[in-house]
Amino acid sequence: MYITCLDLEGVLVPEIWIAFAKASGIPELTRTTRDEPDYNKLMNWRIGILKEHKLGLKEIQEVIEKIDPLPGAKEFLDELRSICQTIIISDTFTQFASPLMKKLGQPTIFCNSLEVSDSGEITGFKMRIENSKLTTVKALQAIGYDTIASGDSYNDLGMIKASKAGFLFKSTDKIKSENPELPAFEEYNELLDAIKIQLKK
Repeated sequence: MYITCLDLEGVLVPEIWIAFAKASGIPELTRTTRDEPDYNKLMNWRIGILKEHKLGLKEIQEVIEKIDPLPGAKEFLDELRSICQTIIISDTFTQFASPLMKKLGQPTIFCNSLEVSDSGEITGFKMRIENSKLTTVKALQAIGYDTIASGDSYNDLGMIKASKAGFLFKSTDKIKSENPELPAFEEYNELLDAIKIQLKK
C-alpha cells in the first residue's frame, strides 16, 4: 500500500515567512529552509527578529489569512487524494496551517506548534518529533506502507530519499544540482504523472 507525503510551503502554498517578510517590510525574514538546513537555528533566529520588531502571532495570522494556495495546488491535491492516501508533513505550525488547510479542502497535516504568551508574543516552538519528516516516513513504513514523497527544501531530502519514490518539486537550482539523482518537476501534472507511474508498480 502506498501513501504519499508532501511538503506544504513552496509545494502547495507560498512560503509563509516570505509573505510575512514582504508584508512587514523585514527582508531578513525571507530566509527559509531552502537557505538554512538547520530548522531549529532558523526558527530561533526568526523569533529573535519578531521580538526585536515587537511582532507576534496576530500579525502573522493576518498575513496568512490573505495567502491562497499556489495556482493548481488544490486541483492537484484533490486528484492525488482520489487515487492515493496523502499526508502533508510540514515543519510549519498548527497556528499557521489551519486557514490554509481550509483552502486546500482539509487534507491531513502533521506539523508542529508554537509557544505563545498571553500577549501574543511567540516565545518558542515545540517540534512534534525530532527530524519530523524523515521520522514520520520511517514510521509509516514500519506499519506496512510504501511511501512516495515530494518537497522543495533541504528539510525534505530525508523523507524523499528514504521513500520508495521521491521527487523534488519547485526546488532551487542549488538543491537540484546537489541531488542530481532525484527527479525534479516544476508542474503539478508532471508530479502527478510520476506518482501515478509509481502507484502502478
